Amino acid sequence: MCGIIGILSENDNVVPHIMGGLRLLEYRGYDSAGLAVINSGGALERRRASGKIAALAQRLEDEPMSGRAGIGHTRWATHGAATETNAHPLATPRVAVVHNGIIENFQDIKKELLSQGVEFESQTDSEVAAKLMDLRLAEGLAPEEATMDVLARLEGAFSLVFLFAGRPDLMIGARRGSPLAIGYGQGLTCLGSDALAVGPLSSTITYLEDDDWVVLGPRGGTIRTGAGQEARRPSSPVDRNFQLNLGKSGYRHFMLKEMHEQPQVVGDTLATLIDRDGGRLSLPSLPFPVHEARRLSIVACGTSYYASMVGKYWIEGLARIPVDVDVASEFRYRSPVLDPEGLSIFVSQSGETADTLAALRHCRSQGQRLLSIVNVKGSSLDREADGTLLTMAGPEFGVASTKAFTAQLTLLAALAINLGSARGLIGPAEENRLVRLLLETPAHMAEVLTKDEGIKAISRNVVAPARDVLYLGRGPIFPLAMEGALKLKELSYIHAEGYPAGEIKHGPIALVDESVPVVVLAPSDALFPKIMSNLEVVRARGGQVVFIGDGRGRGRLDGDPAGSIVLGQVDPFVAPIVYALPVQLLAYHAAVFKGTDVDQPRNLAKSVTVE
Repeated sequence: MCGIIGILSENDNVVPHIMGGLRLLEYRGYDSAGLAVINSGGALERRRASGKIAALAQRLEDEPMSGRAGIGHTRWATHGAATETNAHPLATPRVAVVHNGIIENFQDIKKELLSQGVEFESQTDSEVAAKLMDLRLAEGLAPEEATMDVLARLEGAFSLVFLFAGRPDLMIGARRGSPLAIGYGQGLTCLGSDALAVGPLSSTITYLEDDDWVVLGPRGGTIRTGAGQEARRPSSPVDRNFQLNLGKSGYRHFMLKEMHEQPQVVGDTLATLIDRDGGRLSLPSLPFPVHEARRLSIVACGTSYYASMVGKYWIEGLARIPVDVDVASEFRYRSPVLDPEGLSIFVSQSGETADTLAALRHCRSQGQRLLSIVNVKGSSLDREADGTLLTMAGPEFGVASTKAFTAQLTLLAALAINLGSARGLIGPAEENRLVRLLLETPAHMAEVLTKDEGIKAISRNVVAPARDVLYLGRGPIFPLAMEGALKLKELSYIHAEGYPAGEIKHGPIALVDESVPVVVLAPSDALFPKIMSNLEVVRARGGQVVFIGDGRGRGRLDGDPAGSIVLGQVDPFVAPIVYALPVQLLAYHAAVFKGTDVDQPRNLAKSVTVE
């Protein structure tokens, strides 16, 4: 993960303010930092350092600089090692840029630019944005025109901030699937990936929407849509409690903000696992060869348990290793038979879940090797396991987990590919294909978020009025049905259950009548004909079907269901990650319509630290 801050001031040296903003962004995780300013001569001047912000501060003490316009960045190494060369800002004599997210088509752009004689210095995907912008400026385009051209070329989920040599009165920022906020202060404007960084400098804050870009001066700016049309976005004042309020980044609830962060979170998690240039997976070093395990036991609670169930499908399918998945609170009480050559994996957002910790300690007593998958470095599960894989979801304040769930799915999918490759069951070409599918996933997730208004209407008209709701899925989508039901229960207090669709005839169909919505998750995969048969059984009993699938599947569905959420076509391998978003949004909006406390549902805590 990484953080962005940019500042334009009428009179002040912005370097101290940028450094203060970078320190506020430290919690996001990073391994290098840097900043660039336009100096008094109009030239771009830059300082970068690997390691912590203290190293950058020392660099600035040794080599001071100043300017009234500047940008700064904390970087978590993605493409290329955590070196000064790869640290942001990336720059040419004409332009400097800081970047969050993933530019999916950077390799194609880089090859094109290399053929034109453009030289690259870093191993990052971000540098193509700087070089492409530099080329357009050299061709005589104004910064605003060049920005339109550059944004049209880039694919993926990202936020960008550009600074131009000779223009201390200009900064341009753009957002696509990755947050970016504008702060307006006394005699200055600023941009930040985290509003907490710009809040201390600002009296009001405006949040860019997807595909927005903004042309800023020290006294204000103009926001434009991706088509170049001027747009107005609401602003909110910064009050004394700005750190709490701005933590929601303009969203009504933390949960809504965190759902919208998921494209970036998935990208950030992938960035720690994938060598994009080679299209191969490179998991962090572990103290044991995971692929040699004869059996895997995965233990988790709640949402993490459902992520683990999806992981079972992936790992058994790609690596052919038997996988047991257990609810942590039941695991050790059934006296599980553990394979001496097995590996136990513990999945948790907080890394502090009491039942999961107890299960880990039981497995240690049985001589098992222990691997944790957690979102908090230094947590108990991280410390007590033999090895750890970290998800890059960042702080999650909503009690109902959303971005941590999709980050766990992403890591488990990557683990499955890695195991299949290490065991010789998938070759380099197939590994490259699966990695490419994962890298495309943030863009698919961002597209789902654009369908929010339609999902809101279905939630209001069909789901929120119900007393009982059923969720159905098949194959690796079946755990998503249970996760969707869990989200609805914990947020809106509506009774809901998730089932394998084939089980509908074995009891649950007795609940179906005209008052019961049945949410059917049906991507166009090998099991689609089967779930369509189950859907027709529901419709024959008068159930209100809410169809979640792609356009191809919707076209094969006769008649009109009570609601349709039509997603883009995605490969079945990544469908569980993408289909998590619509079930989250359905539950969120149902809770809002019912007036429950979305971020802090009754009786629930973020981390269950007692058994």
